[in-house]
Amino acid sequence: MTTADSPATAARRPATARPLENAVFSAAMVAQRLPWTDAPARALGLDALTRDGLTRRLLAHLRRTRSGRPVRLSTPYGSFLVPLTAGDTEGLLTRADEAGALGPVSGLTAGGQRYGLSPHAPLDREASAAPAEGPEALEAPESLDALLAEDVDRAVAARRGDGTLEWHAWYRSMLRLSRRVVAGAGAAPDTLLSEVIAVATAAAGDRSYGAGSAALRRRLDLHLADPDPASLAGRLTARGVGADAAVPALAHTLALVSEAAAGTALQALALLAAGAAVSPRDAVGEALRRYPPVTAAVYPVRAPFVWEDLAIGAGTEILRAPAWLRGPDDAVGPDRDPGPAALCGSPAGCAAARFAALVAEGVVRTVTTRVRPVLIAPGFTADRLPDTLDPRTLLVAFEDLAGPRDDCGRAAGEGRPAGGAATAAPPAAYGYAPESYGALAHASADRLERHAQSLAACAANSGWNKDEAGERFRMVLLGHAERCAKAADGVRRAAERLTD
Repeated sequence: MTTADSPATAARRPATARPLENAVFSAAMVAQRLPWTDAPARALGLDALTRDGLTRRLLAHLRRTRSGRPVRLSTPYGSFLVPLTAGDTEGLLTRADEAGALGPVSGLTAGGQRYGLSPHAPLDREASAAPAEGPEALEAPESLDALLAEDVDRAVAARRGDGTLEWHAWYRSMLRLSRRVVAGAGAAPDTLLSEVIAVATAAAGDRSYGAGSAALRRRLDLHLADPDPASLAGRLTARGVGADAAVPALAHTLALVSEAAAGTALQALALLAAGAAVSPRDAVGEALRRYPPVTAAVYPVRAPFVWEDLAIGAGTEILRAPAWLRGPDDAVGPDRDPGPAALCGSPAGCAAARFAALVAEGVVRTVTTRVRPVLIAPGFTADRLPDTLDPRTLLVAFEDLAGPRDDCGRAAGEGRPAGGAATAAPPAAYGYAPESYGALAHASADRLERHAQSLAACAANSGWNKDEAGERFRMVLLGHAERCAKAADGVRRAAERLTD
C-alpha cells in the first residue's frame, strides 16, 4: 500500500511557520499592493529588498528549515498551506483533485481579495489543435492566423496619431477576436456574450453563479445552432460533441482566450520591443511565466486526504502562487511550457489554456508581420525586467515597417496608421515618470524627422518641373519639410531634458 493510500492517522500534519516567518510572509503579501516600494531598492541595485526578492528569500529559507515540505502560514488574508516548490504544488493539488477533496478555486488579488475564476471544463484536444499553426500556415483559409487577421488589422488601425495604442481600443478588438475564434464569425459583434462571460466568471463559486451560467448557456446556444466551421465551436460540433459538453468548454475557453489575447499578447509585444524575447512563441511563454494572469489561487479542501506523508485536513486552504515559485535564474525559452496554472485554476492539464496561449502567439505573430512594436512606458530593458507588468498600464506604439517608397519617397503607411487616417494625439498620461514622457517625445521626434524627409523627397520629384504651379507646390512642400525638421529638433531637445 502506497503512502498516498495510507490512513490519515499514519501521516503527520504539515509544519507550522514560526511567528516571525508569518510576519515576514505577511509583509511580503501586503507589499504586493505597493509597487512603488521597489523603486528605491532597484535604484540602489538591492534586488533582494524588492517585494519579489523578499518573497523568494523567505521561501528559500522555509525550504531549508522545513526540508522543502509545504508549510502552514498565517497571513492577514487567511491561513494557508503553502507548497514551497512547483513540483510539490502540482503533486499536492493533483492528489487532492484525484481524491475529490477540493472545492471551487478562487483567485487572490495583491490586496487579499478573492475573485472568481472561470470553472475548468475539459476541451477536446484534437478540436483545439485543429487550426494550422505558424507562419507557414498563413495561406490556409482555416489557419488560426487567417482567423485573427481582420481583428488584428482593426486594432492596428485604431492607433492614435503618434502610433500609440489606447488600452480600451485594443481590449475591445481582442474581445472581438476571441469571440470570432471560439464561437464563430457570427459571434464577433456579440459584445453581450463577453459581458455575460465576465459576469458568470466573477460569480463562480457564489450562489448567483447558476443564473449567470444559464444566461451564458442561452447566449452560446445561439451560435451553436449554426456553428461557424472555422471556429472552435464548429470543430467541436463536427467532432460530435453535444451542446451539454460544448457549452461549458466553449465558455471556459472564451474566458481564457479573452484574457490571453488582450493581456498576455500585449505583454508579449512589450517584451519583444524590449528585446527580452526572440519570437512570438518565446514572448508569450515568457509573459505567462513572469506575469501569469492567475498570480495566486486559493484551493479549499472539503475532505481530508493524504499526500505522500502529509495528512491534509478538511478546512485547509492551499495557496498556489506560480510567479513566487519561479526562481530569478530559471531558464527560459520557447520549449518551456508555463503550464495551465498561468491561466486556469485546474490542478490537472487544461487544453483550453494551451489553446489560449496559441491564440496569443497568433496575435503577436500577426501584429509583428504588419507593424513593429515600440515600448514607450514603463521603460525597461531585457536584462532588467519588472516584477509585475499590468497590461492596462502598458503604453506601446506600433511603428510601420519599412516598405517600398512611392514617387514622393514615402514608405507605405508612413506617417499614418495602417488602414486609416491619423487621429488626434493622446492627452498626457497622468502618473508616468518623466523618462516615460521623454521616450514618447523621442518617438514623436523620430516621426517628425521621417515626415520631413518624405516631404523633401516628394519635393525633389521631377513631376513638379512642368509649370509654374508645380514649382510653387514644390516650395510649399520644402517649407513644410523645414518646419517639420525644426519641430523634430525642438522635440528631441525637450526629450533629452526629460530623460537627463
